[in-house]
Amino acid sequence: MTEIKIEGADVIIITVLVWFLGSFINRKLPTLERFNIPVAVTGGFLISLIVAILYQTQDVKITFDMALRDKMILVFFSTIGLTAKFKLLASGGKALLILTLIAGLFLILQDIVGVGIASALGANPGYGLFGGSVSFAGGFGTAVSWGNIAQEAGLTGATEIGIMFATLGLIVGGIIGGPAAKFLIDRNKLQPSAEDLEQQSAKSEKHIELSMKEKVRAVLGTLLTLAICVQLGSFVNDYLSGYNVTLPGFLTAMLVAIIITNSVDLFKVKLSKDAIDIAQEISLQLFLCVSLMSMQLWIFTGTLGPVVLVTLAQTIMMVFFAVFVVFRLLGRDYQAAVICSGFIGLGLGATPVGIANMNAVTVKHGPSPKAFILVPLVGAFFLDLMNAAIIQLFLQFLN
Repeated sequence: MTEIKIEGADVIIITVLVWFLGSFINRKLPTLERFNIPVAVTGGFLISLIVAILYQTQDVKITFDMALRDKMILVFFSTIGLTAKFKLLASGGKALLILTLIAGLFLILQDIVGVGIASALGANPGYGLFGGSVSFAGGFGTAVSWGNIAQEAGLTGATEIGIMFATLGLIVGGIIGGPAAKFLIDRNKLQPSAEDLEQQSAKSEKHIELSMKEKVRAVLGTLLTLAICVQLGSFVNDYLSGYNVTLPGFLTAMLVAIIITNSVDLFKVKLSKDAIDIAQEISLQLFLCVSLMSMQLWIFTGTLGPVVLVTLAQTIMMVFFAVFVVFRLLGRDYQAAVICSGFIGLGLGATPVGIANMNAVTVKHGPSPKAFILVPLVGAFFLDLMNAAIIQLFLQFLN
């Protein structure tokens, strides 16, 4: 076995090239563009497929250093926090409450499906939780964390199984979110509201070209702020760990960012919205590219049948839930359709996948400001907290 590990600047170079590859393929295959498949999903999945073929046919194992991915997720959620003004939280209002409750119901259904299939196949029901909200809604971090705990309790291979489901969820969530929104938009002849279109137009008209000095100041100020968010978030995690309190790194970084952005408002200090938006998009695209291109698809070989069966069942359940519950309860309008694409992404993969889905939809069909407030808030704040509580509830029931 020849092992090749790609590290450092090489990872950055390849990641950016993968993004351009995905962009090229999407342009050449209009179907991908038409169904709003994110560029990073196209390029990243193709590379992971090539890596898997080399592993199976040439006995060559290629792995990537995950430092870039891990750092980009912290930066991404820091940018989310920097845009989370308290007045925006208030503006979420009733819709935010509804989407949060819907998400809680979905997590329960996801675990019921996972545990039900595991039991029907004669497997330990505990594995069903990894085929449920632990890996799909929870993503890689939750799957690994709970996997280690489950393995210590005697659930052999729980971590690997969790990673399998999280990997497939990342792919499927990125593939079906856009088409689902397109289906709702086309079927119901939906379009952005006149007010949202006017606001977008007004923003474009009000855009003022900054001098080079002002641009440098904005970019450096944003980089400094993001670095502070990431570093202080790490300090908070280290402090809490001393009290046996474990929180995901992205959550503490985002909480620090929220405190910072609302604090600077009190002192009339303005952060560059344009620079934050650019940092958000770049960190999101890099995170998705690295996550997808580094997937070790060959790990599915031994348990491919049950894993695909569970993933298929979860995907079908998700689509029906998004179309018949999320879309209807959130108003059956254009913004509800965009939220559905984001909900599918975060429910099967991760919040960044949901954001990427919504980006792909809105770039083609028009703005949806409410979606970009509600989905990140639910995905970053409430989903993980509810998921932890629901997993504990199911564990007590299964025991």
